[in-house]
Amino acid sequence: MKKILFTCCLFMIASGFAFADTVSIKHFVVKENPFAKDEIAIVAVDTGKNIQENVNGTFSFTINGFVETLKFEKGTAFFRHKLEKSSFIFARHQNDEGTTSMLYYVYRHDSKLTPVKISWILLIAIPLGLVLIGYLFKRFIIIALIIFCIFLYFNYHNGLSIPTFFQSVLDGLKGIFSS
Repeated sequence: MKKILFTCCLFMIASGFAFADTVSIKHFVVKENPFAKDEIAIVAVDTGKNIQENVNGTFSFTINGFVETLKFEKGTAFFRHKLEKSSFIFARHQNDEGTTSMLYYVYRHDSKLTPVKISWILLIAIPLGLVLIGYLFKRFIIIALIIFCIFLYFNYHNGLSIPTFFQSVLDGLKGIFSS
């Protein structure tokens, strides 16, 4: 009788582990790593920007086109690559629910890093605004072209390539239609 009771208890405990809820990252933010100089951290958050401390384990991210396996502990993973200058960071995570991607401009100043989230709407608005200004005011076509070239040079010089630009815009559009 004791063996049967022990076996039943063992099956009940095992079934509790078998039906455990999987942890997934649906939203994340990029922050400065407080423990290392010139490094960033990726923090799993909910929709209210609160840290999800139940996220533990290894997750695969694509950061600027390179696949990185990041180890999360209490919702935070550290990206162990030093940033020598200000640059764009395009982080992308794919799980069972879909793909989440974020574009950040990490501004380096006074040995500090300040990540600024870049919306895909802004990526579209700047070139369209320049085209609209050039179309409305024929005299400003040359100025609009010069500003557009400066915009392209700034993006390319800081690590935002044309494929990353379009990938960020497409992921933003997918996010609108999937919500």
